[in-house]
Amino acid sequence: MDIKEILKRCDHTQLSVTATWEDIKALIDDGVKYGTASVCIPPCYVKQAKEYVGDKLPICTVIGFPNGYNTPMSKYTEAAEAVSLGADEVDMVINIGEMKARHYDAVRDEIKLVKSCCEGKILKVIVETCLLNELELRMAPHLVALAGADFIKTSTGFSKAGATFRDVEIFKEEIDKYGFGIKIKAAGGIGSIADAEKFIALGADRLGTSRIVKIVKEEGLL
Repeated sequence: MDIKEILKRCDHTQLSVTATWEDIKALIDDGVKYGTASVCIPPCYVKQAKEYVGDKLPICTVIGFPNGYNTPMSKYTEAAEAVSLGADEVDMVINIGEMKARHYDAVRDEIKLVKSCCEGKILKVIVETCLLNELELRMAPHLVALAGADFIKTSTGFSKAGATFRDVEIFKEEIDKYGFGIKIKAAGGIGSIADAEKFIALGADRLGTSRIVKIVKEEGLL
């Protein structure tokens, strides 16, 4: 696959707790230069980032991150503020405990609540696949689709593991089987061009990663 096509699917990401504005600005500069899908950054930098980049590149941020056990209303408030400050895309973490307890209506309703304040912006729903069994993995796309979100996303990158090829295969199977109008974002641990190509081949429309741009820069691929 052409490297530019891979980059177009990358949410170029910097979510380190030590990230400074200079780190975020450098991330944005690379995102613009290399044509990534967006930059994914902490909420505290959304306003500065939007003012800095304007409409040259979508700004993505995270909600209820990384643990997801915030109250639904706090996630709603956080997402509404992010959108008002200029976020073009919102990646929220579900309440994983509710998912494990099979309180599926609660999970769906929380996603729906957050979507209601996104003002048409893209909502991606992080389900933290490494903490789910196969039944829960298969249920997750149903809840995301029923709630009206745009993407199901595998991982925060802050738990015990990131995306696996099998995670994406399972999501794709459920989406295709039931005709859900949602897309897949694989994130966490995508460390090579080969990984990126395989995730895309399996059905991922977006990749959450910082490493692809780093590889392109180090190897002079563009």
